[in-house]
Amino acid sequence: MTFRPIAAQTKAQPTMEGAGVHLHRVFGFGDTAETDPFLLLDDFRNDDPRFYQRGFPWHPHRGIETITYVLAGTVEHGDSLGNQGTLGAGSVQWMTAGSGIMHQEMPKGNTAGQMHGFQLWANLPSSLKMTAPRYQDIQASDIEEIIDDDGTRVKIITGTFWGKTGPVDGIAAEPLYLDVSVPPNTRKTLPIDTRANAFAYVFAGAGSFTDAAAPQGVRVEKEFAGQELNIRDMTGNRTLVRFGNGDEITVQAGSEGVRFLLVAGRPIQEPVAWHGPIVMNTRAELIQAMQELNNGTFIKSQG
Repeated sequence: MTFRPIAAQTKAQPTMEGAGVHLHRVFGFGDTAETDPFLLLDDFRNDDPRFYQRGFPWHPHRGIETITYVLAGTVEHGDSLGNQGTLGAGSVQWMTAGSGIMHQEMPKGNTAGQMHGFQLWANLPSSLKMTAPRYQDIQASDIEEIIDDDGTRVKIITGTFWGKTGPVDGIAAEPLYLDVSVPPNTRKTLPIDTRANAFAYVFAGAGSFTDAAAPQGVRVEKEFAGQELNIRDMTGNRTLVRFGNGDEITVQAGSEGVRFLLVAGRPIQEPVAWHGPIVMNTRAELIQAMQELNNGTFIKSQG
């Protein structure tokens, strides 16, 4: 087994999207090779309805998949093909936009005003860019949770882990998407496909993802500049950890435990032409998509 060192560590940055939704961008619109096949991750946890209730009105998507994981509150969604529904706490929607979809997502908080969740964008290979749109709406009760002997809890959204397979299937990149909780002061080693790019996103508690010795060549991003960050220090809330090569990661949970998303996928390694929610392979394809948006021919399939 080969331990994966930390390749880079960054803090999610506050930004606004949609009609004025305040969120934190974990990564996106940067070097896509670093996270290939994943393009963007947004953390939309917020406890004040004023900062999210305007939501994400009608907008297009093409060439990608959007994965929405709700922790608290609800998200009402609808699209140009007549699909509609509500995502509740603990549920997931894996939307394959494919050839094109117009949709909206309108978040609503729980009784305490909390609206918590994440949205991940996954790229599609050129062979599937224009596939028919597809939804997989997964209820919380359908997501398998494994509890290990030491109390580590793992919810499997997609992929196979510890002999169990998540409910989302038929995904091009064969990704692994886990919600992992490690108890206080517990050290845990988790297997990862050696051919996949992998990252962890800490959103509760704190933990250290280094092995006994600090890995060589770790790049600490500008958000940590001047803080004299010791790479052995605990990684806390809203921190992204990208891993180097290997087939396992190790995490040492702090005194309050640690909870994080663990995501991995095999890189597509194709050119990316990207404009907002439309991701193609060439600039010509991107221009064509924008022209189709303007002339009303963007929607290609009735699903």
